[in-house]
Amino acid sequence: MAAAIASLSYVFWCVGAMEMIERLAYYGVRTVSGLYAKAPASEGGLGITPSQLGTIYFFWAIAQNAVSALTGGMADRYGYKRMIGISTAVKIAGYLTMAALPSYGGFAAGAILLAVGTAIFKPALQGTLVQSTNRKNSSLAWGVFYQTVNIGGFIGPLVAGYMRKMDWRYVFLTNAGVICLNFLMLLAYREPRGAGGEAPTEGARRPSLLRESLGELGRPHVFVYLIIFSGFWFMFYGFFDLLPLHVDDWIDTRPVVATLFGPDGTQNPVAKFFFILNKTGTEMQPEGVVDLNSLLIMTVCFVVAALTAKLRATVSIFLGTALAALAFILFGATVTGWLVVMGVFLFSLGEMLSSPKFLEYIGNFAPRDKKAMYLGFAQIPIMVGMMLEGKIGPVLYDHFASKERFARELLMERGQTAQAVALIPQGEAFGRLVEQTHLDRWQVTADLAARHPIGVPWTMMALIGFVAAVAMLFYGRWVAKRTTA
Repeated sequence: MAAAIASLSYVFWCVGAMEMIERLAYYGVRTVSGLYAKAPASEGGLGITPSQLGTIYFFWAIAQNAVSALTGGMADRYGYKRMIGISTAVKIAGYLTMAALPSYGGFAAGAILLAVGTAIFKPALQGTLVQSTNRKNSSLAWGVFYQTVNIGGFIGPLVAGYMRKMDWRYVFLTNAGVICLNFLMLLAYREPRGAGGEAPTEGARRPSLLRESLGELGRPHVFVYLIIFSGFWFMFYGFFDLLPLHVDDWIDTRPVVATLFGPDGTQNPVAKFFFILNKTGTEMQPEGVVDLNSLLIMTVCFVVAALTAKLRATVSIFLGTALAALAFILFGATVTGWLVVMGVFLFSLGEMLSSPKFLEYIGNFAPRDKKAMYLGFAQIPIMVGMMLEGKIGPVLYDHFASKERFARELLMERGQTAQAVALIPQGEAFGRLVEQTHLDRWQVTADLAARHPIGVPWTMMALIGFVAAVAMLFYGRWVAKRTTA
């Protein structure tokens, strides 16, 4: 392991730092976007339903991933550095749009800009990584790279959780400033050499990029692999999109805080920042629970990568996807804070077994002069999973697990007219119900949870994950037979 780490080049560490910065800003927004969307307008949020948020997620997924299928080939032809610079400018525009236009349309426009910027950034950066590694160190390289990704993914929600306590606008402005750091990193970036010693910028005389991309994508072992792995990405985005809503609505994190700091919580500002606690220091904010995922990956991913270096990629992906699906079963089966934390750890282990191996496998079977193109193809399963989850997941949650909707229904059961309930601003119905019942909000929450099947969305998403896991196992055997035939 030490020898493999020592063999990683200067370019590898440079792109790792750039990815860390980009992910810090990205997850600083994505992790809290659902909370921002459902927060009432009186608290600075958008005051929209999960289903309306799902429409934004749907188009976000299309823009972010469909574009990548072409920008990967463009990066191979016109240069990785140029594409990274363009992507950074587009992403800055996205964050500033969200800050300047605090409305449904403004957030949607900012999300599309952010998605396009990410679509340009990913293939160029990952293409650089593949060009700067070899088969001897690629497994560990992807593990270390994924670890740097999650350093950014861990810090982003920490900063967002602090900034949103002051004003939602500061979340977007802060991340616009963070992503500017990649312009400084470009000064230290060196363009890697392509196959035969040619830089990617020297390959612009090739025939039709679209035709070439479709030809490579049509290869059976490529296309089938991408479709199967869509199931993992469906769960992955369900984790980041729905778990913050689920924790915010249903999960009592007070026992977790009490175990760590005592029954009265803590007022230590450092502890409140790193554990993303609420203002009173007695509960974890939803992004704090989700951020445990990045914390675990940030600290141990390279160890998991080293331990699984000789494990077949398809077997590792099978195990990881199955573990992630088990975590979803646990999320849906409990409202207990510590069990949800255990589920996050289980999901994180599954992610470490799956996602780096997925990218490593593509990087290894891609032709030498088409690495970024193939890594652009890697965005296709992300697009399918992100797009389907972005639309289906919030709708499932809205139907089976929306505390706001259930509160409105119970208010009418308790005698309020439909007209009176309809006049309650979106996001404020549960607060009105607590006032009417004169009970503790967690007692009201427990009553609503007992009345409704809030675990159904998680069970349905877990089933998709189990199907994908089994399909990947059969795919591995199919590819092995093709290779030996």
